[in-house]
Amino acid sequence: MKNLWALGLVALLAACGGGGGNDPTVRMTHLGEVKGAEDFGQGTYSWKGIPFAAPPTGALRWKAPAEPQAWTSTKLTQSFGNACAQYGRIYGPGTNNTYDATIGTTLNTAVGSEDCLYLNVWRPGTNDGNLPVIVFFHGGSNVSGYTADPVYNGSALAKNANAVVVTPNFRLGVLGFFSLPQLKTGDAQTNSGNFTLLDSIKALEWVRKNAAAFGGNPDNVTIVGQSAGAINVWALQTSPLMVAASPKLFHKVVPLSGGISMATNLPAGSIPTLSPAVVYNAQGTAMLQNLLIADGLATDVASANAYIATRTDAQIADYVRGKTSAQLFTTLLTKLALAGLAGSGPIPEGTVVASDPIAAINAGNYVKVPVLAGNTRDEGKLFPSFLPLVGGTGNARIVTDAQLFANHFSYNPNATPQTTVDQWLAASYLPVNAPTTGFTARAETLNAVFFGRSRDNVLNSLKTQQSNVYYYRFDWDEQPAPWNDIYGAVHLVDLPFLFGTFGPSLFGNVWFNEANKPGRLELSAAMMQTMSAFARTGDPNNAALGVTWPVWPNKLVFDATPTAKAIHVE
Repeated sequence: MKNLWALGLVALLAACGGGGGNDPTVRMTHLGEVKGAEDFGQGTYSWKGIPFAAPPTGALRWKAPAEPQAWTSTKLTQSFGNACAQYGRIYGPGTNNTYDATIGTTLNTAVGSEDCLYLNVWRPGTNDGNLPVIVFFHGGSNVSGYTADPVYNGSALAKNANAVVVTPNFRLGVLGFFSLPQLKTGDAQTNSGNFTLLDSIKALEWVRKNAAAFGGNPDNVTIVGQSAGAINVWALQTSPLMVAASPKLFHKVVPLSGGISMATNLPAGSIPTLSPAVVYNAQGTAMLQNLLIADGLATDVASANAYIATRTDAQIADYVRGKTSAQLFTTLLTKLALAGLAGSGPIPEGTVVASDPIAAINAGNYVKVPVLAGNTRDEGKLFPSFLPLVGGTGNARIVTDAQLFANHFSYNPNATPQTTVDQWLAASYLPVNAPTTGFTARAETLNAVFFGRSRDNVLNSLKTQQSNVYYYRFDWDEQPAPWNDIYGAVHLVDLPFLFGTFGPSLFGNVWFNEANKPGRLELSAAMMQTMSAFARTGDPNNAALGVTWPVWPNKLVFDATPTAKAIHVE
């Protein structure tokens, strides 16, 4: 009888993708066997640091991702892979690929590694198979971020949504989006310069091949992205590569707080999401010129161009590939930023990224799948340095990033307030709620011309092609004072609710306390149930909402009091 039970268990595990006999943490991928871990107390299994592409280093830097080498012995996948090379920001990994005090000491210096193309998988600690797959692409302006950020821990979402959750890394900044003529080898994908998106596609190809091994359904994949991740999701939905892909690599999209519009798609005075390809051509050329000047091979732009003319494309390619990531980031921050060429994002070149994604939607040339988009009500409050663009006087925030990080890292949200709003915001933006000139009003103006117009542009275009377009606004602002004024329903505040991750993180100590715990936990549960419903059916409606969610241009509002969720429709 015992042997029959054991055989039955093995068969059950095999049916849901188990590859390790009676060990549910061992699974067989197309490259080899991996051993993850049981997340004790979480009710989930996880696999961290699975390679999905070869390290894009040396000769593979600035090339489309290559297949990694297979392995024969079981690979231990219990630790996150390296964060991708980036310059340190408050949203980055510090020196230890985790949220710790080193983040505050590595700002604007090189962190991470170019050997970084790894992904992580979470699934419920059950034997269920045929689960929907949720693939999440992180934010960070496409210049920073890392999947080991505790906010992106997929355990609670996997359990509560009863889904397989995957979080891939991807190249960042000038390593992820880079256009330089001497690097264009004749391979159309490499020539595109869109290495971040090619990494993302490579991760989705891995999911296609391996979802079933983890109990997931490769024919039911939802791609989710926030901020820069949302821009990338929109770029994937409108990518000519993805339109032509067969079978499809994703079947639903959830872009949060991001758009896909160029200036030509928007009313005058708007802030576009995409820069034209010519901007990235200028960035690549400026990078090369400034590297040559720094090395003493040229003294100015003219002599740099003269030097370049004497070298072959292969020699120039070897030269730039020989630079360390630190050298690239230093040049970017000290030289290119002064010329307005430090940004990063999809390059609309027509092969990997549509030359005009909005026009592609309007023509029906996109991956037509259910869409669930969202924004936070106070997006603009995370971008105080942008407020002069909408009439503000100088940077609204008067503390440095280092001061902000130090404060947030050690703050006690359950104690009486340890700071005041005037210690954070410039006097010209106070009082916070003053009409027109106050911080909230200025941030809302930025929100309107940046996030709002791009949202309307893409969602209204989609509505001409399909009916299943859903939209939410996230209004939760129950932080303890003064953070409810400084942040409120700020850009990215919805992520801890979506992932159910309210532990230590950049904003965790200033947003979440015991007083707001009951309401935020109830709201979080409703959001995870919503993601579950949408990932399964393409319709976000579910009993946890307590209301019926209509399609765009109507919206659902996610909110909560300190003690209970408060969801309604507008």
